[in-house]
Amino acid sequence: MRVAIVLSWMSIAAVALSQTFDSRLDVLRSDPSSTGFAQASQPRVFEFPQDHGPHPDFRHEWWYVTGHLDAANGERFGFELTFFRYALAPPGASTQLDGSSAWRTNQIYLAHFAVTDLERHEFYFTERYAREALGLAGARSAPPRVWLEDWRLELSEGKWTLQAASERYRIHLDLQPLLAPLLNGDRGLSRKSQNAASYYYSIPRITVRGELVRQTQEPLKVSGLAWLDREWGSGALAADQQGWDWFALQLDEGSTLMFYSLRRLDGSRDPHSAGTWVTPDGHARPLENEEVQLRPLEQWISPCGGAYPTAWQLRVPALDLDLTVRPLLADQELATSPRYWEGAVAVEGRHGARKTTGQGYLELVGYADGRTGLQCHTKVRHWRDMTKGRSP
Repeated sequence: MRVAIVLSWMSIAAVALSQTFDSRLDVLRSDPSSTGFAQASQPRVFEFPQDHGPHPDFRHEWWYVTGHLDAANGERFGFELTFFRYALAPPGASTQLDGSSAWRTNQIYLAHFAVTDLERHEFYFTERYAREALGLAGARSAPPRVWLEDWRLELSEGKWTLQAASERYRIHLDLQPLLAPLLNGDRGLSRKSQNAASYYYSIPRITVRGELVRQTQEPLKVSGLAWLDREWGSGALAADQQGWDWFALQLDEGSTLMFYSLRRLDGSRDPHSAGTWVTPDGHARPLENEEVQLRPLEQWISPCGGAYPTAWQLRVPALDLDLTVRPLLADQELATSPRYWEGAVAVEGRHGARKTTGQGYLELVGYADGRTGLQCHTKVRHWRDMTKGRSP
């Protein structure tokens, strides 16, 4: 929720620190104590650009960028770069790290970087995490900036710059928002259960220009469209919530749709599911749970275990909207901890009497079985090399 996007991505950082690598999302549903942290309990006044920066009074938050890129030579790519901040203790609380050590910190950061390479039928991902110490990772408000080692996302004079690098792919992108930040939920208050909520805004249309490099090859000039999500809070999933399906869709007519479907343990949809429809001129309309109809069409079976519904029919009768969402590559699973599916999708369908097409990103969380990212990482790499992303 997108990836994205409920209040419990903090578990990824907690799991990374503890080295337990539990992919069952138990910690997401456990409602750990948030005593001493600020709570998202009522609408607030958002201030930009300050709110692009960190909110350390809250337990966790994330900066979430996904997008589609077209290279000058005709090749196509999807990309994801996400940063997560997690507080080990409330502001002002003492921790076992107190003292004079330069490693002392109250914050940890985790980041995911992924590329969907459609020409090569390849999905590549990697993750990092670090303490907010010795300049290894951190976030600032003036000017807005978040980084983890040499991965970074920063804002200057109304434009964002994004960069990430690994042994397989490297990107450096300039991002120009086409819309002002749009508040989701009730004036930016996004409720996920009876007792938990977060502050949540999106910039759903951002033009992108820059370079993408494969290993040691020459840089490819790329351009495209991206989506930025920002969210922060201090809560967790409810005990009866299993995971979520998050849709971030950009239609070629200029409109956008975000919807997160929260799933209960019995497979039913939680009534706190919600979203936002944005018209081409930037007018935002909340989408209530009962307004959006979802029907899974196809699933992809992970070699690590678990089945993900990667193709969907999405209908909003009040908007006379009927869309089909399909993955551009079957395997876009991140074998992180926990494992989840996050990938580039194509959209086609009908809006009123007109045919419509588009693109977007889909995030599927809570479908993986008990095998963890660490346990299946080598297996996934080998399987991807052999199949190039085709469904087994």
